[in-house]
Amino acid sequence: MNKPVDQINFFDPEIISDPFDYYRAALAEGPIHRLPGGNMYLVLSYDLCAEATGRVEEFSNNFQAALSGALAQDPDVKAILDEGWPQVDTMLTADPPQHTRFRKLVNLAFSMKRVNAIEEDIRQVIIDRIEGFADAGECDFVRDFAIPLPVAMIAGQLGFDESEHGKIKRWSDAFVDRLGHMVSKERELECAREVVEFQHAVKAKIDERRDHPRDDLLSDLVHARVDDERPLDMAELLSVVQQLMVAGNETTTSALAGGLLQLIRNPDQMAKAVAAADAGDDKLIGNMVEEILRTESPTSGMWRVVLKDSELGGTAIPKGAMVQLRYAAANRDPAKYENPDAFDIERQNARTHLAFGRGIHMCVGNMLSRKEMAVAYKELLTRLTDFSVADEAAISWPPNMLLRGLTHLPIRFERRA
Repeated sequence: MNKPVDQINFFDPEIISDPFDYYRAALAEGPIHRLPGGNMYLVLSYDLCAEATGRVEEFSNNFQAALSGALAQDPDVKAILDEGWPQVDTMLTADPPQHTRFRKLVNLAFSMKRVNAIEEDIRQVIIDRIEGFADAGECDFVRDFAIPLPVAMIAGQLGFDESEHGKIKRWSDAFVDRLGHMVSKERELECAREVVEFQHAVKAKIDERRDHPRDDLLSDLVHARVDDERPLDMAELLSVVQQLMVAGNETTTSALAGGLLQLIRNPDQMAKAVAAADAGDDKLIGNMVEEILRTESPTSGMWRVVLKDSELGGTAIPKGAMVQLRYAAANRDPAKYENPDAFDIERQNARTHLAFGRGIHMCVGNMLSRKEMAVAYKELLTRLTDFSVADEAAISWPPNMLLRGLTHLPIRFERRA
């Protein structure tokens, strides 16, 4: 770093795309940093990120305004969004007791039982994708595998057939771009149109499920009941489905691609992973998934709104401030992880990572993501070999305040005998 940390704009596109030098320098100076020119704080250390997730009375998840896009109140953008349903606080942007109701209802639908029930479906989608490019000896892993797999799985659970998978990705990208606050007004307008299209399409699916339930996640959400809680209304259902759609494919795509790149760049770890896949060592493959999540951290950070004058790690943080819990920095905190930048699939405490958050707001889709990744790597490593990057210049991470993932990963490989 050529400047002192307190003079660096963390949200500079070049920094946010490749933040690890910044994290190392900033953590060496302290666990919390106030950003220049504003009332925003970065929390970088593992212990303080973990602590803040539990202090919901002070560090609130009610940050809907920060998620709504940088130009959400622009008259042109607002006119488009008014053609749909309002964004309401459900899981990600709600605090207890409101959050508790939504989490109960969603947990009924998004259970480990449901994830286990679709494991063979996951495996078949994976095998079909691999067989589609195995003989070619090369592919863009993001385009040809890391995107289609999670999109197919979440699309099926939300009632969309294969012909509609492109829509799921397009809608998800729109929500992600709005979330990232780093796009042009032209793209904001396009994203607003995508949001409204998504809402009307899902509304039609919801109406169908009310009268004709199926064995899928959307039907479970529509008909979920807990004790005397009222069912989810339309705006709430659309909000929950939106969050599940984005969480169900964007972050898994990023972890799958980033994880394969880690394996390619660490051949000693690749060899261990191949041996584990061949031996059916699901425990080590599972631990590798956790190490990938730790080092890649697709959800790099998440907002919190400070509800009252607070203190965190000895730093006074005033009411009204915005806090960014930088999970990607916490997951490479040397106070928590020995040699934190090293990729080690045998790391003993890999699963302690914060890639899915922690506490009441831990990602509800974490079980599905872990399952998809474990099955995917096992099938990839037992069917293909000699992986390499085909074009280093094509590898890049677009800037986004909260999410981080590769857009392209061109690779070469051989089919295993």
